[in-house]
Amino acid sequence: MPPADDGEVPVATEKCTCTSPDETCSNCRRKSSSLPTSSSSCSLLSFDSYPVQDYDRLWRIFTASVKGFTIGAGLKGGLALFAILARLRRRRSLPSARKMEMVSGSEDVILAVKETVRYGLFLGTFAGTFVSVDEIVTAVGGHRRTAKWRALLAGAIAGPSMLLTGFNTQHTSLAIYILMRAAVLASRCGIKSKRFGHICKPLTWAHGDIFLMCLSSSQILSAYILKQDSLPPSYKSFLNKQGGKDAVILQGVREIACGFPFSNLDAIEKHYKSTGVDITLDPQMKVPCSIIHGKQTCEAHFVSFLLQAYKRALPVYLPVYLIPALIVHRQGLWKSPFSILAKGLLGTARSSLFLSMYCSSAWMWTCLLFRLLKRCNVPMVVMGTFPTGLALAIEKKSRRIEISLYCMARAIESFFTCMADVGYLPESKKLKRADVVVFSISTAIIMHCYAVERDVFRSKYLNVLDWVFGVPLPPYETTPRKKK
Repeated sequence: MPPADDGEVPVATEKCTCTSPDETCSNCRRKSSSLPTSSSSCSLLSFDSYPVQDYDRLWRIFTASVKGFTIGAGLKGGLALFAILARLRRRRSLPSARKMEMVSGSEDVILAVKETVRYGLFLGTFAGTFVSVDEIVTAVGGHRRTAKWRALLAGAIAGPSMLLTGFNTQHTSLAIYILMRAAVLASRCGIKSKRFGHICKPLTWAHGDIFLMCLSSSQILSAYILKQDSLPPSYKSFLNKQGGKDAVILQGVREIACGFPFSNLDAIEKHYKSTGVDITLDPQMKVPCSIIHGKQTCEAHFVSFLLQAYKRALPVYLPVYLIPALIVHRQGLWKSPFSILAKGLLGTARSSLFLSMYCSSAWMWTCLLFRLLKRCNVPMVVMGTFPTGLALAIEKKSRRIEISLYCMARAIESFFTCMADVGYLPESKKLKRADVVVFSISTAIIMHCYAVERDVFRSKYLNVLDWVFGVPLPPYETTPRKKK
């Protein structure tokens, strides 16, 4: 049966073969209908879909807002909970003097609740705005006539909901990351295009994600050692924890790499003495290996650091795997909880190994290069941190592109911050919230691909998007609110 025009509902004319007195009962019409479901590759938001009349539009808007809020608050709240628990555990192990300097537990909880509500409102408003614009444009312009551009417009209008996370809070890294996700989807569309397929063919390189990670590592880890101010505060805190080195050690490496005279060798020696290592540093040293790992050899330091880094990485990835499992696999948890939890634990162990190997190899590669060339400078720090990205090969293929894009977003932000600090990029005074503009453009592209080019998404992402945005079902199917 061909699709009807806007405003028309196809009517089944076949006689019913069941025992129902009606000749065309809804069950038989649904069975005989060839209409796609909401999870099929044919998007019901696109111009190829069947027109939909029989569903509650207000209910779709309401449920999309609630589900968006649930995901935003759940993700942010879950991560905040694990962060609070980790901070409390760390607080117990500190001396009383250091405890007084830390923020109290009640203040942590209040801040976490505020952030949870803000991110819930952000995603809830985004989902509600997108669905509202989608429904309004459909009602005014028709379902099929507006299908090619409706999601693009709705995604762009919903983008400024990012401001709900804080009007004075910049989210440059998030905006760049979403932009790169949009670029990936656009490139996938280009790859399958006859017109642009040959241009986008290099993007199909099997190990492009690892190369991207190596590029990102050069900037991120160089900034971690040489210029931490170019990194966002939260990410800088993450690197300082996972990097496993005290600030005085990083300062010593930074001074020798930049050619500055040492100013804190005594502080470094005191730091090692506090850990039970009595060491005397040479002010004329050319290679900072003794600063990085004291009296240990580079090989022994790699092994010991790897074990310590693995313990630090486990709490990072537990919420990363646990929280999405509760959202994405919420139905499967009731049927096979042990299987899903086992996969989550295995993924946690594997990702923790990646992060610990990444941090350990960063010091290993730099030490190796310093010893081979018997010198330390800024270009060598950049080159030494490049092969660190090879650790991404430990992760499973489906996660590599996610991690590499996330790190590339951080690297791009750090790079342009460094360029602006040295005067190569004058700071713009007209556009204060460029992150919102970039985010809106990115969400417009992503939602357009979601509506028109659904096959460029992975199925798990489509399932979540369909669940949140409540894609209208075709006639004779269950509506988002009620059954016929």
